[in-house]
Amino acid sequence: MKRKALDTKESPQVKRQKESIPEYCDVQPRKDDHGSILWPASPTAIETARNYLRECAASKEKTLIVPDKDADGLDAGVIIYRTLTALGAERSSIDVHLIKKGKSIHDEEEREAMGAKKPKYIIVVDQGSRPAPPVVDDLDVKSLIIDHHLSDEFPENAKVVSACHYPPVATSALLTYEICKPLHPDIASSCGYLCVMGTHGDLGNTLKWDPPFPDMKEVFKTHTKKAINDAVSLLNAPRRTSKFDVISAWTALLSATSPKEILTNPRLLSARAEINEEVERQTHTAPKFSKDGKIAVFRIHSAAQVHPVIATRWAGHLKSSKLEIVLVANSGYLPGMVNFSCRIARCARGRDPPVNIIESLKAVADLDTTDLVQRMGESFARGHKEASGGIIPEREFEELMALMKVGEKADPMEEGEKKVKAKTVGKSPQKNTLSNYFGKKS
Repeated sequence: MKRKALDTKESPQVKRQKESIPEYCDVQPRKDDHGSILWPASPTAIETARNYLRECAASKEKTLIVPDKDADGLDAGVIIYRTLTALGAERSSIDVHLIKKGKSIHDEEEREAMGAKKPKYIIVVDQGSRPAPPVVDDLDVKSLIIDHHLSDEFPENAKVVSACHYPPVATSALLTYEICKPLHPDIASSCGYLCVMGTHGDLGNTLKWDPPFPDMKEVFKTHTKKAINDAVSLLNAPRRTSKFDVISAWTALLSATSPKEILTNPRLLSARAEINEEVERQTHTAPKFSKDGKIAVFRIHSAAQVHPVIATRWAGHLKSSKLEIVLVANSGYLPGMVNFSCRIARCARGRDPPVNIIESLKAVADLDTTDLVQRMGESFARGHKEASGGIIPEREFEELMALMKVGEKADPMEEGEKKVKAKTVGKSPQKNTLSNYFGKKS
């Protein structure tokens, strides 16, 4: 048998290198003049918050906790609750206020509702911040704001501890845990899993707990990652439903002593099933792209808050050399308004300069020559550089899409630019293509 001559020519196929995506904690933290790491927030602000909590617990006065509706906010709220009771506060003196659907702590309706509960102390957690009057009108009420959303402006007369300028930016649950942990020896054991759940809720369940994040090995020895992550999914479900019964998640979390206890809660399970079904129904919407190819826009109409879930999902799948941001707009969540969520596309992470969603959205809005920015209001481009969005009237949203030139074809290549001829290939046997996927019936 004759042997075939060895082919000495290089294979035309070059193995593609796996894309390198930096870990969340790889960023360089801030340091003081002596080289010590400044994290998770200003040391002065952290100590101010600790003194506030000590004073609050010792006073025995009515205290109102105002956590955000998601896993991060709720976990942070329960950490505060347990810290106050560990420091001697009576359970009967602690109340919770949950913001209504589509509202914020700055709305007059919510300010009045908080004030009506006659608190002496108000602790606002993970609500995002902007310039505003005092949290309530009663100037004798002492307010503390714990947050990590990007902002340099806050309600008047409040004490503030914010993680937004101290990378890697801690979630509100993690910031709260770091504030509260030294206040009582039981906090680490009773609240460690709450810290992890809240952090995974915001940063994802593949997060690597590298320094300066705390060592949470003991938490993962006691509670499995599957139980933690499943509990996060359940806690996030009620606030996404059209019923918006965040109180179900708060009550379940407050009464549980481990993630495992949350996994059998009937209401949370039914809420998650409802949301999973709605996500599947809405997620097959085909995207349109901005003229420059940097923004992919998905448009849905749902009474459920599924737009952030769909944005996160597609941010992990869509790929192109130009794509930076995935935007999912929901015209069915609030009457007359468009709620939209933006996420950085996975393929765009690690780019230099880094993608900043807030700056990108504001840059588009600034193309307008009228008063669009003013008409969109304070709920436009809020949140984080990596995860932002807004709630704006339908007309203003259409103007924003027009400025992005969504759906317009890109300009032909300029003359002199090198053209690359596409390789002709046979018909792909693959059936699970994007076109087939988007074409599926809901």
